[in-house]
Amino acid sequence: MQRELTIDAPAAAPATPEPPAERTAASGWVLRGVSTAYLVAGFAQPVFAGVYLSGDFDGLAWHMRGADLVSYIAIAHLVTAGVVWARARRAWPFWASLALVTGVTAQYFAGMWGELWLHFPLGVALVAGIAGMFAAVWRRPLPRRRKEVRSDG
Repeated sequence: MQRELTIDAPAAAPATPEPPAERTAASGWVLRGVSTAYLVAGFAQPVFAGVYLSGDFDGLAWHMRGADLVSYIAIAHLVTAGVVWARARRAWPFWASLALVTGVTAQYFAGMWGELWLHFPLGVALVAGIAGMFAAVWRRPLPRRRKEVRSDG
């Protein structure tokens, strides 16, 4: 007659260890923070324009200051995305940010020159682009990629 074990034996270790969960690198967290500020400033711009268009002329000064702020944040976002490219080996945030900087620059000058036929629709597209960038950088982790070591010499 055989005895049955009453204590469960530890499970055997898996043949291949599972890779550790990907975590966002520090440069990715900075990009997320700048993207959040970009989103807030981008969404504030139509509000300031609406204040002005509703008859409060102080809204135009707010809109102009907001345009400066969005421009500065756009440049900071581009620089941060460049750091993510260098550190985490992810190029897409840089190229998307470069497209947004180009749009923000065109938007800024269209507003300065009073070209509202371009300023309004470009503003809508930029807010959508900034929101898309925000969602993309928060959606999945941005881990630091390590260079693969070659074993063939």
